[in-house]
Amino acid sequence: MVVDSLFSGEFLALLGAAVAALAGIGSAMGVGVAGEAAAGVVSEDPNKFGQVLLLQALPGTQGIYGLLIAFIIMVKVGLLGGDGMLELSVVQGASIFAASLPIGLVGIFSGIAQGKAAASGIMLVGKKPSELAKGMLFAAMVETYAVLALLVSFLMLNSIQL
Repeated sequence: MVVDSLFSGEFLALLGAAVAALAGIGSAMGVGVAGEAAAGVVSEDPNKFGQVLLLQALPGTQGIYGLLIAFIIMVKVGLLGGDGMLELSVVQGASIFAASLPIGLVGIFSGIAQGKAAASGIMLVGKKPSELAKGMLFAAMVETYAVLALLVSFLMLNSIQL
């Protein structure tokens, strides 16, 4: 693999994989925010650990979605499991980069938003443990947009001919 320019197709494709993986930033921040709330609730009642852990884990999915798209990009261009990286035109590389943007950007923002919603659900469970399902539903509503971004990135990638 020879990437001889920042504007080569190969570089743009690899940059796309990196952008998709940035969704992990949102997950890390969201899980952190929810973890702070969870620690507060568990400090008051250690028996609620299982319930709040479930809510804390929800914002982690955006990072998984971004990683999935990054792996798909790397396989598609031959970086993983192939005979070496394909030579790509700038248009092909730019198309792959563009396909990474929905999950990369939405993943960052939805991971953070989902962490805040999960933290609120955790506080709800702290006061009313029987309301776990409602807390999960509030956090899961944010997940819808991460799933839509994953679908858009996936469909865009699959439409690119190499």
